[in-house]
Amino acid sequence: MHHDKTQTHDENSLSAEHENLGMHKNIMYGLQHVLTMYGGIIAPPLIIGSAAGLDATEIGLLVAAALFVGGLATILQTIGFKHFGAKLPIVQGVSFAGVATILAIVSTGSGLASAFGAVIIASVIGLLLTPFFAKIIRFFPPVVTGCVITMIGISLIPVAIRWIMGGNPQAANWGDPTNVGLAVLTLAIVIIFSMLQHQILRRLAILIAIVLGTLFAYMTGFADFSHVTTGAVFALPSFFHFGAPVFEFSAILAMVIVTLVIMTETTADIIAIGEIVDTPIDAKRIGDGLRADMLSSAISPIFGSFMQTAFAQNVGLVAITGIKSRFVVATAGCILIVLGLLPIVGRLVAAIPLPVLGGAGIVLFGTVAASGIRTLAKVDYDNHKNLIIVATSLAIGMIPIINHEFYAQFPTWVKTLLHSGISSACLSAILLNIIFNHLPFTKKTPNVTTLTVNSSH
Repeated sequence: MHHDKTQTHDENSLSAEHENLGMHKNIMYGLQHVLTMYGGIIAPPLIIGSAAGLDATEIGLLVAAALFVGGLATILQTIGFKHFGAKLPIVQGVSFAGVATILAIVSTGSGLASAFGAVIIASVIGLLLTPFFAKIIRFFPPVVTGCVITMIGISLIPVAIRWIMGGNPQAANWGDPTNVGLAVLTLAIVIIFSMLQHQILRRLAILIAIVLGTLFAYMTGFADFSHVTTGAVFALPSFFHFGAPVFEFSAILAMVIVTLVIMTETTADIIAIGEIVDTPIDAKRIGDGLRADMLSSAISPIFGSFMQTAFAQNVGLVAITGIKSRFVVATAGCILIVLGLLPIVGRLVAAIPLPVLGGAGIVLFGTVAASGIRTLAKVDYDNHKNLIIVATSLAIGMIPIINHEFYAQFPTWVKTLLHSGISSACLSAILLNIIFNHLPFTKKTPNVTTLTVNSSH
């Protein structure tokens, strides 16, 4: 028995995610991860900060805190310690799932303090729920995970399109052909570098495209770096800068629903990354990943940030580059911490034109969807059940993406649960899979799904 344990340990140490590529590659590939998710990680603090009526300096503090905590959370998730961290190449950052709820809390309750209090309590509740949550892995056969991963990609594509159009619908240059041209140029650079024989250049295609696209934008007068030098160079994160957290029952309740959504999405991301890295994902690994998620979310408000979650766009980057090492992502975590402590570097990265990020985003987010389709290809469609599960779940997942007003008249908890295409598709796929493949009267016809589910008992 003892021998068996060491054997599996050896296998683990040799599997792709545990490979250390060395300092130089870690930094290059890590930087690529940071630039990929930078727009996504700074968007929630920007949106929440402006809604809370903060000035530019204070919004800057929220952004710095998001980067700093995201870095800490990423290191916890990738390096991990006993019972905490999935030890997979997963980048953590402020979750978008909580933005709408936090905006509601900020506008009604005691402002930001109430939002921070709600995040702390909801994360602790999430931490306590983890053992139960990790056991639901058996309800995530390929027919469910395929739908969810596909939906993660599809629901990110509108983000890329918004970036391509310029990022701000109120701006004069919204949808300007020059914005689109800049995005197409970046996309073309990604495609050209992806075709090269040289492996490292091929794997750094996204990073190179963002740098070259930004240089071109700067030379043609579309990128403005004048603000980079104004403001502090170095700043330590401040504790409870926005006041002590306030605990309000309604705010906490709303946040707990968000926590359940985030835990579902993180579970899906861990399973997705397991598929891509080709490593077995069991209940223990999901539990460790969720605990890291919830622990970093609980300490996040101390520094002035919000719920942490696994970043889906980086799942796409792992898929497209084939760089599966968790040490690359841990290095990305270190870079995020540095960015959080050096506002000047943050301002430099913030000056990258959004259309450039959008051009790269098309490939990245599309890759996540393609990974989901690859998982769906493993499903047996001879039995009509699986076809109905996939068809219905993808369609339901598209509802909030196509029409934001669809759930407008519903109670707040329904809106929170279903405002994201990912959680909508996930709930639908899990429910339909249970109805078709788990209930006593539907289990008669064996197919891929039931076989997968039973084998994980």
